[in-house]
Amino acid sequence: MDAYSWFKLLIFFQMFFMSSNASKNASFDENYSANWGDHHISFFNHEREVHLLLDPSSGAGFKSKEFFASGYFQMRIKLPGNDSAGVVTAFYVPTNALNIFVNNAFFFLWESLLKKLQLYTNATVHDELDFEFLGNRPGKPITLQTNVFSNGVGGREQKTNLWFDPTADFHYYKMLWNQHQIVFFVNDVPIRVFKNNTNKGVRYPIGPMQVMVSLWDGSDWATDGGTAKANYSNGPIQAHFQDFDIDGCPSTPTGPNKDCYSSNYWWNNEEYRQLNPDKLKVYDTMKKKHTTYDYCTDTGRYPTPPPECIR
Repeated sequence: MDAYSWFKLLIFFQMFFMSSNASKNASFDENYSANWGDHHISFFNHEREVHLLLDPSSGAGFKSKEFFASGYFQMRIKLPGNDSAGVVTAFYVPTNALNIFVNNAFFFLWESLLKKLQLYTNATVHDELDFEFLGNRPGKPITLQTNVFSNGVGGREQKTNLWFDPTADFHYYKMLWNQHQIVFFVNDVPIRVFKNNTNKGVRYPIGPMQVMVSLWDGSDWATDGGTAKANYSNGPIQAHFQDFDIDGCPSTPTGPNKDCYSSNYWWNNEEYRQLNPDKLKVYDTMKKKHTTYDYCTDTGRYPTPPPECIR
């Protein structure tokens, strides 16, 4: 596909999704609440824009008020500018995470331990869908990493170089999750598809899960393998968020709601069970142009490919 055709398809899908899934323009308080670092959260435009601040004392985060067992989750995000090495901006959907509130720098230790030890309550398994922006030194691209955890098993990282500057303006990052597939979108362009491969013995995420956002110091691993640390001398380090609408099927924290697979929810309809031919063409082109790492092709890490990677 030539560059002009690629551009036309991008414009088509952006217009299609904007018209079919128009924002309801919810305020922050309608669907979300602060999770930690309250004093590092600022509200603007009648709570329709939120800024998270990271400094040596703390980062910040917020979470959805409800749990969900299927849905279409989105957020408009503008990443921290200037020097963002070591800074992790995360938009993710995990099962009921153990909420430990620890002030100041101690939170970073707990955040890391929670992810590494997978400590969860009121849920029998750990499922999680991740957008993680790993930051970088000025002038270098910021890596967007996606990951899928199912039954406590992650290690399914894919990395994407974006075709725009994510620090210059707001862009949409979205996840479609139904019983057939999980699709990660950037500005309505599919960048990753994780199919339901239970027939291959791969457990599929079933939730229930909350929507979460955080800004924190990941200097020990995020940028260049942890060699590039967070630089607070040029602060403030801020990430900006808009669009707090959630299209999701509510569920209790202790177990998924089976009604969440119902066709009463638009994201469960047949047209969303797989990418149609036009979307698949855009997806394949994007993968060739912008995917820089895929666990499925990492033979050093996985000499035998994971079963979901085998077509």
